[in-house]
Amino acid sequence: MNRRVFMGALVGGLLAAPLAAEAQKAGKVPRVGLLGLGSAESSSPFFEALRQGLRERGWVEGQNIAFEDRTTVRQYSRLPDVAAELVRLKVDVIVTWGTTPALAASKATGTIPIVTTAGSDPVETGLAASLARPGGNVTGLTNSGRELVGKRIELLKETLPGLSRIAVLWNPESRTQLGSLRNAEAAARSLGLHVQPAEVRRPEDLEKAFASIAQKRPEALVLAPSNMFRAHRARIVELAARHRLPATFSDRGFVEAGGLMSYGPDEKAIFRQLANYVDRILKGAKPGDLPIEQPTKFELVINMKTAKALGLTIPPSLLARADEVIQ
Repeated sequence: MNRRVFMGALVGGLLAAPLAAEAQKAGKVPRVGLLGLGSAESSSPFFEALRQGLRERGWVEGQNIAFEDRTTVRQYSRLPDVAAELVRLKVDVIVTWGTTPALAASKATGTIPIVTTAGSDPVETGLAASLARPGGNVTGLTNSGRELVGKRIELLKETLPGLSRIAVLWNPESRTQLGSLRNAEAAARSLGLHVQPAEVRRPEDLEKAFASIAQKRPEALVLAPSNMFRAHRARIVELAARHRLPATFSDRGFVEAGGLMSYGPDEKAIFRQLANYVDRILKGAKPGDLPIEQPTKFELVINMKTAKALGLTIPPSLLARADEVIQ
């Protein structure tokens, strides 16, 4: 009898060990690292859209998912260190906003899944082998950011038929910005426009850059998409207004802050879509097997109050195409 009790306890213990391990694994709350360059004001609405998308899929913060928020990195040079910090924390997924943060994360880890929205071609930048089958640990969406610079220049030309000179604000510290500048120059040439580049490496350079722009007397301004610019959009909009420069931007946040117009993908919709990737990865999918998608919804937003302040008449055909007109 004692022998049977002993053997039963032994077998029970052997069976309980893997069951306990599985229970511990099942009880583990996955952690998602959030990595972005900017400020709380510029990044919070988009990462909140990610959280909302995850809630819709049953992932509730404080219950079955946790976040390591690193979305307010102020300098490009800090991104590698912050990405390495998330790797040390052994998060289960890293979600990044923009190509440069995605590159920093991919250099920090080749194993932790990375879900990103990139403004440049992820194949060209080495983040993925192909859009259909990324093959590594990076997937997500590519928002064609730099290609849309040309469309924004076209909108300025439509608004200002006599336009001949346009300033392009860009940051050479960002790996993707040179491509945006080249796209802007090509689009401008096709419209018979002359481009005047203005460099901004740090937020402290904005005043100097606008002073330089004013000396060259361009008739309009376009920004290369940049999270750093988004973080300081209120300052940029104020400087554009001070120098009476009609400007077009990458997202509606600039127009809501007083900018003239924006054209680009619906960023909140993109982040809600990123939630689907995170959900699938947390349920066992490999990022290398998940195709990188492109946004399907783009929006044109125009601020009529700003147009009036600049003495501009927005063509009726342009107003008719606008998704929103701010009065």
